Amino acid sequence: MQANPIFDADLIRRYDKAGPRYTSYPTAVQFHGGFDEDQYRQQAALSNARGGPLSLYFHIPFCDTVCFYCACNKVVTKIRAKAQPYLDDVYREMALQSALFDRDRPVEQLHWGGGTPTFLSVEQMRELMARTGEHFQLKTDDTGEYSIEIDPREADARTVAVLRELGFNRMSLGVQDFDPKVQKAVNRIQSEAETLAVLQAARDEGFHGISIDLIYGLPFQTVDSFLRTLDRVIEASPDRLSVFNYAHLPTRFMPQRRIKDEELPTPAAKLSILESTIHHLTSAGYVLIGMDHFAKPDDPLARAQREGSLYRNFQGYATHAECDLVAMGVSSIGQVGDAFSQNVKDLETYHAMLAEGRLPIERGFVVNDDDKLRRAVITDLICHFELDGDAIGERFGVDFGDYFATELENLEPFIDDGLLTLEGSRIRVLPVGRLMIRNICMTFDRYLDTSGERRFSRTL
Repeated sequence: MQANPIFDADLIRRYDKAGPRYTSYPTAVQFHGGFDEDQYRQQAALSNARGGPLSLYFHIPFCDTVCFYCACNKVVTKIRAKAQPYLDDVYREMALQSALFDRDRPVEQLHWGGGTPTFLSVEQMRELMARTGEHFQLKTDDTGEYSIEIDPREADARTVAVLRELGFNRMSLGVQDFDPKVQKAVNRIQSEAETLAVLQAARDEGFHGISIDLIYGLPFQTVDSFLRTLDRVIEASPDRLSVFNYAHLPTRFMPQRRIKDEELPTPAAKLSILESTIHHLTSAGYVLIGMDHFAKPDDPLARAQREGSLYRNFQGYATHAECDLVAMGVSSIGQVGDAFSQNVKDLETYHAMLAEGRLPIERGFVVNDDDKLRRAVITDLICHFELDGDAIGERFGVDFGDYFATELENLEPFIDDGLLTLEGSRIRVLPVGRLMIRNICMTFDRYLDTSGERRFSRTL
């Protein structure tokens, strides 16, 4: 399972089309406004009946400056005073949410995302964690996976020390690219020195794991320039890397309109950057976990993949499939019981609903038995690159070959192109097919259609 993928440029060009990232199945495109607070409460009751640990996510939407490539839900402002009213609303939501879940369920995972979580002051961060501990059973023995997204421009050694004191033990550092010309084009000026200082501070404070986020396909990037960034990153030796493909969708994301089309790498140049990146990182000892995630062989993600327990959720690849995800803050997406839910996306509506004592849910989706079966299939493929159809069929009480007869027939082009093998009901994705894993998973997605595909980024 640790074999490096084989890069076949001709195949990649042929399969590079729009498709889901499958951080959920069904994907967020299927979420609808008919899912309401009453349904969410029913799903929370179901979650309690099943028991098990919880995962918490808090969305902190504020950023000091806008990065032109960003597609996240954010509030760009230099007025730090805006954070406290928002936090007051988060505390109202936390009280409503925590009342729905049994108090004895430990929080195995916790994540602050954004935006920029360290936009908050030290005092505000302390209060947010303290309030969380009042409402949920946080782990105090450092055995939970408590992570935070860090913009190195908004953190220093003191900030890192406070975060460690609060219980965080993993962090993700946003870098994207160290090249000054690229940084200027995307409005993210960030020196190597300040980035590496935060990374070293995290090591000094005993963080368990450090991840670095990069993006390929940004303006003015070339193979040589991106490899220079990779060399510096490899030298810093993070435990994980995420190397995302920049999806240029200016009609959907207003900041991207400030990126000039003519400054972007050509599709051929992007593929060359991707090929060089995979070779460079795997040669340095990193394992391609899947799609755009790399990890050291001894990292929990790599171990989970070897052991067959790797999972995928809204934070990407994960190691705790048993946790229901309770999400708080504007636009945050949770997974509780048999349902997905997403909060409203703007601060005003979020505040108004909480002022009325209502959970700020905008939309969601309750999965049925077919969804659960297909989710299991897609999860096994995207996490482990193989699938035992007979085992899946036994687990869900179906004849796998009969149930997915059409889908298995639709795998023939992938087989002919050498992307996978099909022996009976056992699917094995070959090294050359791993980069096209999203395309393979799309075969089992019953909601996908031509119009829906336009809602997604390209697969490579």
